[in-house]
Amino acid sequence: MSEQPANEPVVEGASGVPITLDDLRERIDELDRKLVELLNERASLVVSVGNLKRHEGTPIYAPHREAEVLSRVLQASKGPLPGRTIEAVYRELMSGSFALEQPIRIGYLGPQGSWSHVAATRQFGSSVEYDDLRAIGGVFEEVRRGHVDYGLVPIENSLGGGIAETQEAFKLHAHEVSIYTEVIIEIHHALLANCEPAKVKRIHSKPEVFAQCRTWLATQYPQAELIPAASSSRAVQTAAEECRVAVGEGVDPSCAAIGSELAGEIYGVKLLFEDIADNVSNVTRFYVISRQKAEPSGDDKTSVMFATPDEPGALVRVLRAFERAGVNLTHIDKRPSGRVNWTYTFFIDALGHQTGEAMRAALADASAHCQELMVLGSYPRATRIL
Repeated sequence: MSEQPANEPVVEGASGVPITLDDLRERIDELDRKLVELLNERASLVVSVGNLKRHEGTPIYAPHREAEVLSRVLQASKGPLPGRTIEAVYRELMSGSFALEQPIRIGYLGPQGSWSHVAATRQFGSSVEYDDLRAIGGVFEEVRRGHVDYGLVPIENSLGGGIAETQEAFKLHAHEVSIYTEVIIEIHHALLANCEPAKVKRIHSKPEVFAQCRTWLATQYPQAELIPAASSSRAVQTAAEECRVAVGEGVDPSCAAIGSELAGEIYGVKLLFEDIADNVSNVTRFYVISRQKAEPSGDDKTSVMFATPDEPGALVRVLRAFERAGVNLTHIDKRPSGRVNWTYTFFIDALGHQTGEAMRAALADASAHCQELMVLGSYPRATRIL
């Protein structure tokens, strides 16, 4: 038996036989070959599924099926890989499956590198097409027209509350689009710059972002000039442009931006510090909107928009309809109606699908106490933060 080189690491296998690093790498390489074979075998089945869907006119993207697949693979995994990694792998697999079945186009609130863009890429992966539609109303409009297959819009931030522009867009387009699923992501603000940390003198970002990073900025950059921008992604663009100008003039750059790491990758601005927000529990909830309606997944939400008469107890009577039916409300918000001063349009989320018996009873009862009531969609409930 030949001896192993003295400097080669050796571990003991399950049978007590020594295993070298080369042995382990050979096993990994063999597993990789098998994985690629299995992935392509799966892809061949996906192509057949796509052919059947096109023949039957079935939507390529089915959120109830996505939820079912993710739940099954996460339950099947016994570790050591964390569930977040398993989910990321399968989301990317499903993204590639969309491309094989039929290319799909996703509209989002830009510019590139915005948190809406981040949420879209985490939900749909890298194998679909993305379209920066510049405004939330534009996302609704392009979904309505069929120019994009699906749109992704923010609906609520854990620190800032409901997104008024999205609620207003639903008031205009509720008859034409439906909520198809929801996505929740963590918001991790990062300081990005193409200079050394000590040289930063100007920082670009949205005023709301500066507020969310106030303590960190006061500690790390108390003398820095804070320059407001229309969006955090636009701030990163500006920092990149200023850096190029400074370098072209032979001057050390001194500008930075607070934004997403994705924006830094897109615009070529390096990460200096990650997770700089004062509150690390900042999350944003998004809706995927569609012209289609989602099928029940077994763990669903229903979002409703309604207006009540201007009379005592009107709102209470609507809410009690859900209580009587045993339906749990998870969110309530309001917006001015836009028709008469001091009248409001209400938005609620309730657990369950509109095809379920309890939800049908609640909606029928609530409608009797409303001037108007619209179901904005029933869709799989997000159970994990991406």
